[in-house]
Amino acid sequence: MTDRPLLDVRNLTVSYDVGGAAALRRRKVDVVKDVSFHIGAGETYGLVGESGSGKSTTGRAILRLAPLSGGVVEFDGTDITTMGREAPLSYRRDVQAVFQDPAASLNPRHHVGRAVTDALRRHGVKGRAARHDRAVEAFEQVGLSAAHLQRFPAEMSGGQLQRVAIARALSLKPRLVICDEAVAALDLSTQGQIVNLLADLQAASGVSYLFIAHDLGVVRHICDRIGVLKKGVLVEQGGAAELFADPHHPYTRTLLAASPASHPEGREERRAARAARRERGDQPAPEGDLVASR
Repeated sequence: MTDRPLLDVRNLTVSYDVGGAAALRRRKVDVVKDVSFHIGAGETYGLVGESGSGKSTTGRAILRLAPLSGGVVEFDGTDITTMGREAPLSYRRDVQAVFQDPAASLNPRHHVGRAVTDALRRHGVKGRAARHDRAVEAFEQVGLSAAHLQRFPAEMSGGQLQRVAIARALSLKPRLVICDEAVAALDLSTQGQIVNLLADLQAASGVSYLFIAHDLGVVRHICDRIGVLKKGVLVEQGGAAELFADPHHPYTRTLLAASPASHPEGREERRAARAARRERGDQPAPEGDLVASR
């Protein structure tokens, strides 16, 4: 046994050049600054913040789709920052992604089942029959039937297309899935179905999730731990229940107050935690300061 996390992100920095074409006008802007967190096997870590906070850039850097300017990202003890721009297929198989718009990655002229079988073929699953059987198995895992393999994207709802995206990711039997705003475009009832599906699949397979979202009401129900990003800086992180009950950073409290899904029970917990802080005489963290992990 080892206590080593499945994913260990340390001081991750992602910078981009902005400005004009002239060298004197160009400057580097840190989109993600010294972000550190880890994800254990079978765990879900939520990364939340407003649009532009660096959440998706962090996920893309882990996927090797965005350049790393500094820091270390280790997957199962292997430093992936040394892999160069083209990560090996073994890493692409072990770390999959589900994005906000599943239709964007599906060819409207092809049956949706082909998205799964093509991925299986690329990752070395030989034989058309074997790939078809794996695709059927993956579709059934996410609540779709074998008949759905022959449907075109236009014939399916948004929730069904997101299930296809999840099936494609899971068909490769990954160890980590990065869900980047995976339910943001869905209605509330469908969001709940997809979140419950992800939780059930995790219980069955032990897969880990990095769940990127701006909606705190969603992450509360699926995440074990949560990190809060503000302008590329991780200002607070801790256990989900603790963070919701007693947020330390003003920005976290602002996000919670603005969440339309704030449950009355959660509001009571936060109210009690604030009263306890006042009794202890605790001072709130300054707006710009980094809050230590809890």
